[in-house]
Amino acid sequence: MLLGGGVLLYFGAEWLVGGAAALARSLGISSLLIGLTVVAYGTSMPELLVSVQSAIGGHRDIALGNVLGSNVANLGLILGATTVLGTTRVDGALRRRELPVLMLSALLVPLLLRDGAVTGWEGAGLIAVALAYTGWMIRSSAADRAEAVRAAAVTAEAADTAGAPSTRPGRVRLVALTLGGLVVLMIGGQLFVEGAIGTAQAIGISERVVGLTIVAIGTSLPELATSLIAAWRGHSEIAIGNVVGSNIFNVLLCLGAASLAGPVGAPLSALTLDVSFMIGLTMLAILMMRTARTMTRVEGGILLAAYAAFVALVITQSP
Repeated sequence: MLLGGGVLLYFGAEWLVGGAAALARSLGISSLLIGLTVVAYGTSMPELLVSVQSAIGGHRDIALGNVLGSNVANLGLILGATTVLGTTRVDGALRRRELPVLMLSALLVPLLLRDGAVTGWEGAGLIAVALAYTGWMIRSSAADRAEAVRAAAVTAEAADTAGAPSTRPGRVRLVALTLGGLVVLMIGGQLFVEGAIGTAQAIGISERVVGLTIVAIGTSLPELATSLIAAWRGHSEIAIGNVVGSNIFNVLLCLGAASLAGPVGAPLSALTLDVSFMIGLTMLAILMMRTARTMTRVEGGILLAAYAAFVALVITQSP
């Protein structure tokens, strides 16, 4: 169930992104808007659905661990692997616009968990901020329209290639592909959650550990595939933007929606390792991106090593 659910999550997300992006293009929607909405939200759908389904089922440790673990995996595993492929250029607009928001979103997590839970009102506030951030991002990107359109096109193409969906002309076919991707995502998410719970019980580890490791990596597969394909084609700066945007949406959108669906949270004292690593890795990645116009292979190796250390500590320190 875990493996099957992971496969369905991967292809469901890619079909959803590919079908929705092609459908939007056929309706005359700009590439800029497609890239900043359809692609950005689509690649975060596995995290969103798994967190929501976990919260509905009362598995708050998986719901929260998925968000925290996915953010650590995005920065350590995905950004690290992308940078190891080659020296990565950091877009100037991303350094000015997205990096401060990334840091603020990471700092929001311990603030929200100070009382041990993310309430429904706080979740609604996070979703409102996510929507406001999307609107602000679209308006801000309009000033750098040529670069933003190119980034949107490359990211959408990489997402399409990762899932290899059929996007032949015909809106009915594209609607079917988009809806089919969403259905596959929902089924995959349910299987994945049930498989994760069963795995935790079968091998005697906590749901927190499963959420931070197996579930986090599984739901990050679309971002991993899209980022690696973009980097392999020489667009590594776009892969960085994909990772940064995903981390912001994980906190604002996924954590917000999960808290509306059911109880999400844990005592902050029990999350010291998880939250500290997420904030620390966020600060490290931002430092690497802000101190130069490029990220080197050595820095990518440091991020990968940090992620390996995180996984090792989570497993060894688990009760």
